[in-house]
Amino acid sequence: MRTVFDPAEMGPGRFYPVLTASVVPRPIAWVSTVSADGVPNLAPYSFFTVSSAEPPVVQFTSVTRKDSLRNVEATGEFVVNLATEAMLDAVNARSAPYEPGTDEFAALGITAEPSERVRPPRVADSPVSIECRLREVIEVGTSFVVMGDVLAVTVRPEVLADDGLPTFAAIAPLSRLGRDEWGMTPAVRRVTRPAAP
Repeated sequence: MRTVFDPAEMGPGRFYPVLTASVVPRPIAWVSTVSADGVPNLAPYSFFTVSSAEPPVVQFTSVTRKDSLRNVEATGEFVVNLATEAMLDAVNARSAPYEPGTDEFAALGITAEPSERVRPPRVADSPVSIECRLREVIEVGTSFVVMGDVLAVTVRPEVLADDGLPTFAAIAPLSRLGRDEWGMTPAVRRVTRPAAP
């Protein structure tokens, strides 16, 4: 017999851990933005995915209204920097609450570099950065789904394979699991898709 977790009976504070321990692993969008005054911001979001391939759109979800969301609404731009295993301590340190208006790049000693198409800087050590222009923000209860049109994907050359695409092993992406657990790069198995029957 299964244990039933009913959000209507539990309430959001107790149900959130059930969701985050069940929907695993979750890739991390390390989102860089700038405020209307030009102050950089950097924050990790584990509710992140591709929304559309044509046009290319990615999304992350801000659970409650935070600096990243306010900055995106003010400037219309953001960068998703993929977080790697080597960045675990920095990403975790950035999940601590900072005062609004804090430059987290400077506070944590994270090197920023100019992006190609947008004003927010990208994380220099991130192997893949996705530069976005705001498409829309969808309010869902106390959360906000931020959708961005992809203007450019920039990739460090050392993670590109012979076919010109990034490789999973070279990126070594970090992911969030439940509780205080983090996912490291798992084993990869190649399976060819079947032909139409």
